[in-house]
Amino acid sequence: MPETKHHLQRSLGLVDATSLVAGSMIGSGIFIVTSAMARDIGSAGWILLLWLITGFLTMTAALSYGELAGMMPTAGGQFVYIQRAYGRLLSFLYGWTVFTVIQTGVIAAVAVAFAKYTAVFFPELDTEIFAIGAAWTFTYKQILAMISIVLLTYINTKGVKTGKTIQLIFTLAKLVALFSIIIFGLYVGLKSDVLSQNFANMWEASKTVVNPDGTITVTKLAGMAVLGAAGATIINSLFSSDAWNNVTFIAGEIKDPKKNIPRSLFLGTLIVTIIYILANIAYLALLPIGGSVDGATVVQKGIAFASEDRVGAAAASVFMGNIGVFVMAGLIMVSTFGCNSGLVLSGGRLFYAMAKDRQFFKSAGQLNAHDVPAKALWVQCLWACVLCVSGKYGDLLTYATFASLLFYMLTIGGIFILRKREPDAERPYKAFGYPFIPALYIVVTTAICVALLRYDTLNTGLGLCIVALGIPVYYLFMKKGEI
Repeated sequence: MPETKHHLQRSLGLVDATSLVAGSMIGSGIFIVTSAMARDIGSAGWILLLWLITGFLTMTAALSYGELAGMMPTAGGQFVYIQRAYGRLLSFLYGWTVFTVIQTGVIAAVAVAFAKYTAVFFPELDTEIFAIGAAWTFTYKQILAMISIVLLTYINTKGVKTGKTIQLIFTLAKLVALFSIIIFGLYVGLKSDVLSQNFANMWEASKTVVNPDGTITVTKLAGMAVLGAAGATIINSLFSSDAWNNVTFIAGEIKDPKKNIPRSLFLGTLIVTIIYILANIAYLALLPIGGSVDGATVVQKGIAFASEDRVGAAAASVFMGNIGVFVMAGLIMVSTFGCNSGLVLSGGRLFYAMAKDRQFFKSAGQLNAHDVPAKALWVQCLWACVLCVSGKYGDLLTYATFASLLFYMLTIGGIFILRKREPDAERPYKAFGYPFIPALYIVVTTAICVALLRYDTLNTGLGLCIVALGIPVYYLFMKKGEI
């Protein structure tokens, strides 16, 4: 009896692809990071401007990727685009960085956020198991984060249809959570004077630091200091809007990918951008930007000092009372769990594509009985669990987002290269506003990366080191004949 040959099944339509874009973007960030941004920039005007810039950059990149997706509608997405434009070394560096920090780092960060919100119901999860000095602790939250990654990996090995169903259900749940904050938040918040107070001095920026002794230092920001702080703290909103490109990884399982991938990129990023802006307006209508680290109520703590940075839960408690914290925490648990489902599903397809091109472990290029690259998923799972143990949420956020920005710029630069090198190639969709909009994205993102290197040198420097480490790894693999 001949052996059954397995191949990727094109079973995902436009709704599924759009759900993956939006679902992968909406995870934990929108419910958490505005708190850190309030401490970093301390201005309602600047906070909203940074979210608007984030939305513009995200949609610009997504519209640009549409051209590449139409040209190369195959599994692996961005990995394939980079290889066609720049060659195998840079495509390997991208895949290496996705594996070591981008995809797995985001999976780990979202899993940690899932555990953080679960701790609202089970405070025992915050219990310290052991620690190494004051800089690193291991708690039950990290164990829960790892368990969630293992569970989602197992589910996604059972077939793309199973993963698709979970993704759609959980995306709808997280939209309910966000629309609840937006509708009820604005309804209640606009009856108070909180919003007007937050916008009274909307461009007066300041940085708030909590000292080791519990006191607070507030530093007024002006001139280049404001731009530097804005460039550094925008990493938070960019993280919240990241992972939109994951749909390109599963191009081999999308129906009519030349049309559906560009459409899903546009629709998904547009929906999320609008929701994020409205959610932040709702936060500003319900809670003061500043506050007290020792505040007795969520209003007294404000956005900047929301407990555990859970600004989404704090906002919900304003219009729902104490039960709001638990309701929102539950919905955010659903949101982060669903987000990671999409990230796990799509990441495995990238490593599968790398393996098929002899740029990853050979076994990762095998499909199981459900036509899923199960071994690639389990390798991804293992490393994401390691990152859950090794890093804090903020560190994982910076590593992953900074590295993502570098390769987003590189990929969009590939549009210019391919337009010149392959002018007659089939392009079912052409990048919106070419060459000005893609060029503007590269310029603005470069400025953000420079600011990050200046104001968060350690974490961004480590991110660069991880990318650079891929160079000797590439030549080691090539020497062994794997590449």
